[in-house]
This record gives sequence, structure tokens and C-alpha cells, in this order.
Amino acid sequence: MIKKILKFFFKVLLWFLAIPLIGVIVFKWVPVPATPLMVIRYFEQKEAEKETVWKHDWVPLEEISKNLQLAVICSEDQNFLKHNGFDMEAIEKAFDNNQKGKKVRGASTISQQTAKNVFLWPQRSWLRKGMETYVTFLIELIWTKERIMEVYLNSIEMGNGVYGAEAASQRWFKKSASKLSKSEAAAIAAILPKPLNYRANPPTNYIAKRKLWIVRQMGYHGALNYDSKDEK
Repeated sequence: MIKKILKFFFKVLLWFLAIPLIGVIVFKWVPVPATPLMVIRYFEQKEAEKETVWKHDWVPLEEISKNLQLAVICSEDQNFLKHNGFDMEAIEKAFDNNQKGKKVRGASTISQQTAKNVFLWPQRSWLRKGMETYVTFLIELIWTKERIMEVYLNSIEMGNGVYGAEAASQRWFKKSASKLSKSEAAAIAAILPKPLNYRANPPTNYIAKRKLWIVRQMGYHGALNYDSKDEK
């Protein structure tokens, strides 16, 4: 009986490891059609008897303004091009800050957010965090930084029922994602921590201040150049 139980749990573990691996391999080339969060939001709207909104238009990275790519790096993960999925410096700072009882800070990288958004569920738990770590390792191993950014910018929530750069650009500025200016890109990046609570245009005072900070960070960072050694 014990052997059967152990065998069962071993098979379950293999499935937990194999399914994300298959997904990561497939999505290295194939556009992500939908994410768990998109489905959850849809049914939340249905349950609340609200108008169902689901806007998601996949576009290649070449059709997303470099301004937006740089803006999300400066606002969400300034070491994105340097780390291997986990920003240990940011994790240490967040831990120290949280230990002091100050406002809780996160340290999720763009790679971790991509793993969570595309393959996992939004609720926090040790299981999800463990799976997030595993999937982050996989996408950093199998995808390029450009592909991670492409999937991230096409999948992330950017407003009520709005997912991805193209839908967000049309929603907030009535233009293609390829045409976003620095200011417009920074405005979209500014709402990412809480896209259901904030608006990119017209911005609140808080978002306007955050947008200016992001634009300054973009100036400090300089031109966006993906590391050529990242090619796999």
C-alpha cells in the first residue's frame, strides 16, 4: 500500500514538472492565446453581472515600442537584462525592509511575473510560489530575454479586461503599441502594480508623479540593448 501511494505521488510530481516544461517549450514560438488570469477575470465579470471585457491582441516584440519595453524594465525590474530570473539584491532589500516592519515590498522580476501570469494562478500560496520558481527557471533557460519580454508585454493585465501592450495602447491612447511615446509608455508602465485601480490616461496625480519618475529612470538607463549572449 505504501509503495502504491508513493508511486501515485511520484506520478503526480512528474506531471507537475512535465506540464509546465511542455508549455514553456511550446510558447517559445507560439503566441499565448490566453492566461489563467484572463479566464478568472472573465468569470468574475460574469458573476458580478458586469459587462464582460476581454481585449487581447498579440503582436510581435518588433511592433511594440522600445519606449514601452524600456519603461516596464525601469518601473518593474531594472536588472532584467542582468539577472537569471531572480534579482537577489532586490530580494535581500525587500526582506530587510519587511523585517523592519515597513511597508511590504515585492521583489518579483519580469521573468517571475511572466511565469505567474502565463502558467499559474494569482492567489498566493507556498505551492504557487514553488511552481513560480520552477517555471521562472525554465523560461530563463529555454527562452531569450526578448521572448520573455514579448510574452510579458502581450499577456500582462493593463486595465479592466485589457491585456497586453497593443490592447492597452488602443485603450489608453487610441494608437498602436509601436507608436507609443516615452511619456505614454511610462504612463502605461505606471499603472502596472494595480491596473484595475489606476488609469493611464488621464492620469491621477499619483500616476502622473510615478510617470515622471519612470521617464527619468529611462533617461538614466539609456538605449535598450538586449544582451547578444542571451541568444539560445
